[in-house]
Amino acid sequence: MTASHTSEPAAQTEPAARSKYVYAFAEGNRDLKDLLGGKGANLAEMTNLGLPVPPGFTITTEACRVYLDGGQAPPELRDEVSEHLSALEQAMGKRLGDAGDPLLVSVRSGAKFSMPGMMDTVLNIGLTDVSVGGLTQQSGDERFAWDSYRRLIQMFGKTVLGIDGEAFDDAFDDVKRARGTTDDLDLDAADLKTLVETFKGIVRDRAARDFPQDPREQMDLAINAVFDSWNSDRAILYRRQERIPADLGTAVNVVAMVFGNLGMDSGTGVAFTRDPGSGDQGVYGDYLQNAQGEDVVAGVRNTVPLQELERLDRESYSQLLHIMATLERHYRDLCDIEFTIERGTLWMLQTRVGKRTAAAAFVIGAQLVDEGMISLDEALTRVTGAQLSQLMFPRFDDSAVKKRITRGMNAAPGAAVGKAVFDSYTAVKWSRSGENVILIRRETNPDDLNGMIAAEGILTSRGGKTSHAAVVARGMGKTCVCGAEELEVDTKRRRFTAAGGVIVEEGDVVSIDGSSGEVFLGEVPVVASPVVEYFEGRLGAEQSEDELVRAVHRLMSHADDARRLKVRANADTPEDAQRARRYGAQGIGLCRTEHMFLGDRKQLVEKLILAESDDERQQALDGLEPLQREDFIGIFTAMDGLPVTIRLLDPPLHEFLPDITELSVRVALAESRGEKHENELRLLQAVHRLHEQNPMLGLRGVRLGLVTPGLFKMQVKAIAEAAVECRRRGLDPRPEIMIPLVASVQELEAIRADAEEILRAVAADSGVDVPALIGTMIEVPRAALTAGQIAEAAEFFSFGTNDLTQMAWGFSRDDVEAAFFSAYLEKGIFGVSPFESIDTDGVGRLVRIAAEEGRKARPNLKLGVCGEHGGDPESVRFFHSVGLDYVSCSPFRIPVARLEAGRAAVTADLSDSR
Repeated sequence: MTASHTSEPAAQTEPAARSKYVYAFAEGNRDLKDLLGGKGANLAEMTNLGLPVPPGFTITTEACRVYLDGGQAPPELRDEVSEHLSALEQAMGKRLGDAGDPLLVSVRSGAKFSMPGMMDTVLNIGLTDVSVGGLTQQSGDERFAWDSYRRLIQMFGKTVLGIDGEAFDDAFDDVKRARGTTDDLDLDAADLKTLVETFKGIVRDRAARDFPQDPREQMDLAINAVFDSWNSDRAILYRRQERIPADLGTAVNVVAMVFGNLGMDSGTGVAFTRDPGSGDQGVYGDYLQNAQGEDVVAGVRNTVPLQELERLDRESYSQLLHIMATLERHYRDLCDIEFTIERGTLWMLQTRVGKRTAAAAFVIGAQLVDEGMISLDEALTRVTGAQLSQLMFPRFDDSAVKKRITRGMNAAPGAAVGKAVFDSYTAVKWSRSGENVILIRRETNPDDLNGMIAAEGILTSRGGKTSHAAVVARGMGKTCVCGAEELEVDTKRRRFTAAGGVIVEEGDVVSIDGSSGEVFLGEVPVVASPVVEYFEGRLGAEQSEDELVRAVHRLMSHADDARRLKVRANADTPEDAQRARRYGAQGIGLCRTEHMFLGDRKQLVEKLILAESDDERQQALDGLEPLQREDFIGIFTAMDGLPVTIRLLDPPLHEFLPDITELSVRVALAESRGEKHENELRLLQAVHRLHEQNPMLGLRGVRLGLVTPGLFKMQVKAIAEAAVECRRRGLDPRPEIMIPLVASVQELEAIRADAEEILRAVAADSGVDVPALIGTMIEVPRAALTAGQIAEAAEFFSFGTNDLTQMAWGFSRDDVEAAFFSAYLEKGIFGVSPFESIDTDGVGRLVRIAAEEGRKARPNLKLGVCGEHGGDPESVRFFHSVGLDYVSCSPFRIPVARLEAGRAAVTADLSDSR
């Protein structure tokens, strides 16, 4: 009997649960970063830990997304904000902007991922012409009240109303100049009152409205401005640089103000639980008396080291150290902390897992394992291949003659050399024309991001290790020296003056050392990093006094133990093979035989291609075969006992033929002079006959082998005879013969039959058996889609992801990268070039299909990848997930691939265990 649904009463639809858009700090925790953003989640976490956090609430990223999608905030948001604002007023015993005792709040951005300085913040909201008098009465400090008011108008004007910040800066400088000072602390209350009126006039003139005197209007406009800042040019650029998804949105934190600018018993600072530059343990950070937070980040006044706080305020210093230790134990990582001291009372304004340099990442990871905070698996997930790559960059030669002109703070390590430039526009322009540049500023701000990305390094005369320049540079892996106070940077005249009257004009070469903070005139030579010396085997890790080398060795060893993916090298010479082996290669995944035919041998290939008779063709082959055999003997010797995948000749014909235009000119000149030119004319006729409109899709790879009799047979014979000779020398050669550009199984079957015949003949003649796998590159989309058929004739697949990407996208790589890739990246069509990281949705799907169907047809099919994606960190993790057996990349990238293969394995294991 079938039940009838028609007789059942209609189900009552439950109304959808209304979204909650505002959370008090006590309602959140650090696991809610998707909803509350990193700042809001961590403020909630500190609140729950009982740390001194000013009261406040967080508006969710969901509210931001609604605002950005529809152009206005959710209708429920105003009431929710009012409810939480009322609770905040009750907790503080004050009302927002009250005339007698005003509550002031900050409105701060806070995305899931840290984006330092990229989005907007407004402080001191609630101050008006009326409430500034109440703040004066409440604080007993008229100067402080008017200074707070001018800060609000300045930040609000720039952030909310979109007024050029230089208008306020110039007015501020005019007042200081009139007082004969460069220090804003020398201005008194009367000066600041005048400045407030000037700032209000700037708002009136530039924004065509008065500065709002309604505190709630100030707050609502500031909230919307923070939402809008998610899509500011600098935020979009930073997200693209750091590969942060564009659809996350930012949360907004509304926090009761605490003041570091109430006098010399107040101040603000940033602290790190370990040195973010080196990983060294100790007390690191900056402190600035009588200041608000933006003064530290902006670098408008130079800070003092955090240790100075012990002398200035011992009780707050001791409390801060205790809180730092608590947070590091709780987060089990380096913590970056922002704090304010208001008349001797310490307040925690923010914490997050701190950005760090590549060196610090490895050192801290190993330290935390030793301290029992994390496992080796977790330590491995906290370092990246990109960071390891940074550590392999060169450093300045200590023995070189150098002219030091100043020294600043070592904000982000590395050695950078380039021409001095003084604005972001010039940095980008010169960089695009091929110049290496050093961006030099008094202090950077978020608008300098383009120039910071373009520059080799950054040098500022103001700011400390927690300034905008330092934080952003560390995150990007850029060399940075900050707070070089001796420099007088004149951006208008495009030069700086150092001690002793040394003048550096725009275009002069300077060298900066981000590890020591030193700045040198001219170009300083560089030497290999100790990490490279370790990989080269010139520096033993166990004996090294370098903590970084020991940390790299430890985490690399664990990565090697953990990884499933093997790592091979793309190498075409014995020298490359030897270097790859030193770097940890477990074989050669791509030996490109066409690279062996360049130079003097090119003429032999030219004769082979242009041969008009069997005799001419055989003569060319006979000349090439012994050269190939010696090539392979050298590579098999270097890779003794490890597999060597040799790709048979693959290049398009035009790479071995004379340029048709140059040859035509030579023939025409010879005819005009009445000279003999039979050879050139014959060659020109052959080049015309073989000329292709699109040679990358023409006669190359397996097609060339099928239509050029004897070519692939010669190569296979040279491989086999080289392997025989190596066996006779007591070596263990393991050749793998790879047929390129196969699109159908019939192509592969034809070449395979010839290859097997040659292998049998060599074995019979020599009496030495030479087992060799025969497989193919999967670089044509049709091959990927018919992989099940092709696997019946192939013992291995090697994915040629460079060509596979070209053909899947319909791109000619040599043309499109220069023609329009930069526009695609700027428009967000690409997050990253598909030639840099594998396109997992398109090209990656072809790889996955081919892997699955190939293994279904031949379960023991060996799978690898030999495009340069094999050394890209994100791509390596994808190849692990697809189930490939190995990746292959250039020798220098082998350590990166080893590390990422290990990270992929432990990340998968950690995810499974959860």
